[in-house]
Amino acid sequence: MSLNHTLRIATDVGGTFTDLVFLRTGTDGTQRIGTAKSDSTPPDFEQGVMDVIVQAEVDAAEFDFFAHGTTVIINALTERKGAKTALITTEGFRDVLEIARGNRPDFFNLDYRKPEPFVPRYLRREVPGRISYKGREMKPLDLSGLPLILNDFKAEGVEAVAVCFINAYADPAHEIATVDRIKELWPGIAVVASHQISREWREYERTNTTVLSAYVKPTARHYLDRLTKRLADDGMKGTPYIMQSNGGVDTVAGAREIPITMVESGPASGVWGAAALGGIIGEPNVIALDIGGTTAKCSLIADGRIQINTNYMVERTPTSAGYPVMVPVVDLVEIGNGGGSIAWVDEFRKLHVGPRSAGAMPGPVSYGKGGTEATTTDANLALGRINADYFCGGTITTNIDGVHQALDRLASQLACDRRQAARGIVRIANNNMVNAIKLVSVNRGHDPRDFTLVAFGGGGAMHACSLAKELSIRKVVIPKQSAVFSAWGMLMCDIRRDFILTRIVDMTSENASRTLTDILLGLEKRALTEYKAEDIDAARVGFTRFGRFRYQNQEHSVEVRMPDGDISPALIASICDAFHEDYEREYTYRLDAPVELVGFHLVATAEVGKIDPERLAQTGKTMADAEKSRRELDFAEDGVHESVVYNGDLLEPGMTFAGPAVIEESGTTVVVLPGMNGRVDEFGNIHIQTVTQRG
Repeated sequence: MSLNHTLRIATDVGGTFTDLVFLRTGTDGTQRIGTAKSDSTPPDFEQGVMDVIVQAEVDAAEFDFFAHGTTVIINALTERKGAKTALITTEGFRDVLEIARGNRPDFFNLDYRKPEPFVPRYLRREVPGRISYKGREMKPLDLSGLPLILNDFKAEGVEAVAVCFINAYADPAHEIATVDRIKELWPGIAVVASHQISREWREYERTNTTVLSAYVKPTARHYLDRLTKRLADDGMKGTPYIMQSNGGVDTVAGAREIPITMVESGPASGVWGAAALGGIIGEPNVIALDIGGTTAKCSLIADGRIQINTNYMVERTPTSAGYPVMVPVVDLVEIGNGGGSIAWVDEFRKLHVGPRSAGAMPGPVSYGKGGTEATTTDANLALGRINADYFCGGTITTNIDGVHQALDRLASQLACDRRQAARGIVRIANNNMVNAIKLVSVNRGHDPRDFTLVAFGGGGAMHACSLAKELSIRKVVIPKQSAVFSAWGMLMCDIRRDFILTRIVDMTSENASRTLTDILLGLEKRALTEYKAEDIDAARVGFTRFGRFRYQNQEHSVEVRMPDGDISPALIASICDAFHEDYEREYTYRLDAPVELVGFHLVATAEVGKIDPERLAQTGKTMADAEKSRRELDFAEDGVHESVVYNGDLLEPGMTFAGPAVIEESGTTVVVLPGMNGRVDEFGNIHIQTVTQRG
């Protein structure tokens, strides 16, 4: 594929809106970035994608690159709308899903029940055969009973089969043989084996991940096939790339086979975009904050490096252990606090915001689509933060009377007035987001004052300055395309695949360097083989190496970057030193104990071309030329102030301004607190210096 594209497109399907960003490159090298936003269309999300393409006035026949992020996988899991799934596992391990782990978040609840497995017991079957944790066959695989098992599954209406054997991470030979036989006996059935997803130990987590991937595989296939067909019918010549949870894109073929890797595709692209933007503007330490219509997500980027882990949990709450998903996912915290989060009062007359959301339909009361319960967006509108006459860029006529009625009903339950109720909603929403940011920073040994807050999504710019003030974050950056920034982030991604392998290596042993080198080179060879099968040239593939280390016999580990090339004996000591530093930052102490490696993590990326942001032209206009009006704005804790309202579309590089101020754009509103100063950089991003400075 040529890297000199003429039209590159990215779409991001969220719970409320579907966003699009396009980059058109002319024959003279000039660039034009365009954006569009439309309502999401559950359950037929591909229709929302086609709608936003029409709205952007771009032609699918011209697409040279199309990246797509979707919530279809997480929706299928949380709404239990996947396929009827069965499990085949090692003899004696039928009940691994039932046993799960002993973690009980609701510790003092004597009636606590573990989450129900996605595969009931009658659809879990065993086959004889055993491979040891060292990868040696202890008992031959016996598939003589497999035809009868599959006949039973057919009779029960099974649509997908998961295969997970106890030590397949050490040697997947038995899984491979079983999958091959299933495909012979039952052509066309959706089947997923654990080794295709992860070569990492921990049988419960690996089994559950395999089951969930099988559970959503028919749904993912159906969705991706419909989307690909709709695009092809409209003239698109290539095939889409699909955003993965690890911060990279993958081919449609790869996503169809292992769909669980898309579980957090939308949020991952936003974090990746924040890291890329940080590199462009010289801010390697970033806290990414994405506030959408349904949720708020945040992630920490240190020294330009996105944190990835394989400890992702679906539906984990204070009263439920949730379900583990052992795939590489951008390390983020997600809470049910977005623009559509509903405010409610409990039996103790205590105000809450979220996690329930008004979604795309009926949406907040202000949308005028039938919503009756006050949301965060409605509160911001009532406080003057959002312009009622320029709601959603002027595309929606604001139902301001409905907003007042909803807030009045809430205020009556709280024995306060409408303004106090609206202030309370905003303050509680902000507090929830502050706690989420602390989870990815303070709780991980990072000081928020050392980071820049990059805020995006429809609500990010509205809340960012308040959050930065609370946490003493020195600077807020609002990206140029903040309302559709997750889609923008997809245009900064490479094709990425993560190869994880569990192996225990004593770092004090004489042959540690040789063992590390051999295994890493083996993983690189495996990656090149996979890419070659999809006609991706080895010259486009690059590698980044990590190792998971721990103090000998400990349970928890930390991931450390490892050097390229051969791992010489001299490098072993420097790798261990890096582990000690990372471990101390994470857990506040270090030990004088032997270090061992417990897993390898190889990131294999293939270049597909990225946006090279263009510096914007200056026409000589001043900030006064961008001024629209002035209006009273309620800043909650900071009181009511007359604020200057600017037209964000007229801002140019070099312009400066001071709060209190509001910058209105079609997809978002930037609220600048009193005493804060801002400027526009050469790319059109808004930099806001907070009042509190460190030192």
